Amino acid sequence: MFRIGLLTSGGDCQALNATMRGIVKTILKNSKDKVEIFGFEDGYQGLIYGRYRQMKWKDFSGILTQGGTILGTSRTPFKLLDVPKADGVEKVPAMIATYRKLKLDVLFVLGGNGSTKTANRLREEDLNVIALPKTIDNDTWGTDMTFGFPSAIDIATKCIDDIHTTANSHRRVFVIEIMGHKVGWIPLYAGIAGGADVILIPEIPYSMDNVVAAIERREKDGGRFAIVVVAEGAISREEAAMKKKDYKKKVAARVQPSVAYDIAEEIAQRTDREIRVAVPGHTQRGGEPSAQDRIFATQCGVEAARGALAGEFGYMIAQRDGHMARVPLERVAGKLKYVDPSCELIQEAKLLGISFGDE
Repeated sequence: MFRIGLLTSGGDCQALNATMRGIVKTILKNSKDKVEIFGFEDGYQGLIYGRYRQMKWKDFSGILTQGGTILGTSRTPFKLLDVPKADGVEKVPAMIATYRKLKLDVLFVLGGNGSTKTANRLREEDLNVIALPKTIDNDTWGTDMTFGFPSAIDIATKCIDDIHTTANSHRRVFVIEIMGHKVGWIPLYAGIAGGADVILIPEIPYSMDNVVAAIERREKDGGRFAIVVVAEGAISREEAAMKKKDYKKKVAARVQPSVAYDIAEEIAQRTDREIRVAVPGHTQRGGEPSAQDRIFATQCGVEAARGALAGEFGYMIAQRDGHMARVPLERVAGKLKYVDPSCELIQEAKLLGISFGDE
């Protein structure tokens, strides 16, 4: 008997079900042994409390195009992993006990950075674990792409596209807030795809003087409107120079809902333009996975299953230079993949006239 466990942890995304389908379908079609499948409900919480259900192939049929996760998900912060829960349950021993009770041969963890750190901890406890890179933010170290990212780009780009017509009709400047607290992959890609005039990401501290200058330049060139794409974690030069604790205090004291509203208010004060803010928010996590997401998620699932069938564990599935690869979990855990401010894509965007607020 070949016993596998599946869990989806952290924020949801569009291609989680497609990935699980890829894992299960590959194992069922290629395992020489009978297969038992255990799905843990609500991420690591299901593993901690033994909330699971035994699943069959029919549970994974027809879910390639379905967003979200059929298992449910939750966040289990890594920094609190060794802090007992309010009910006294110790998380790591409880997860190990559930794994041993079910006599699992492998646990597949579909998650982002925090989830991968926990997966590595379980590997250190001698459990057979394979991680798969899930996050719309594309910030998981060691892989060129994560599943969820292509779909999020499409949704964010569609939002920017739709804003163009109303912005043009009313001669407005629109500030569009795109997900990305620590890294700017989604606003960078969606901003370029959507024809933004200004793109502000966490990796490039901005100057409001440069942002305003870009908007005025756009108007001088005959543009009726301007699109400013702002990452959730966009940061000014002044804020970037602050001590971390002082910056956190400033964010905590913010009156506006987010940095996008602060930027919009300052643009309004410094120009005579009419300003509006648009926030697509969690729609960027929702809906059906894009075609590219379905393909990449399926590849991840197949590669993870292939490794498990070969008795190889302790790594994260990745894409490197266009090819599927495996990266040891100890190399991935705790690392973020940031946008390189000097990368080709940003340099090309600047040549096109897009401002990143830094010049």
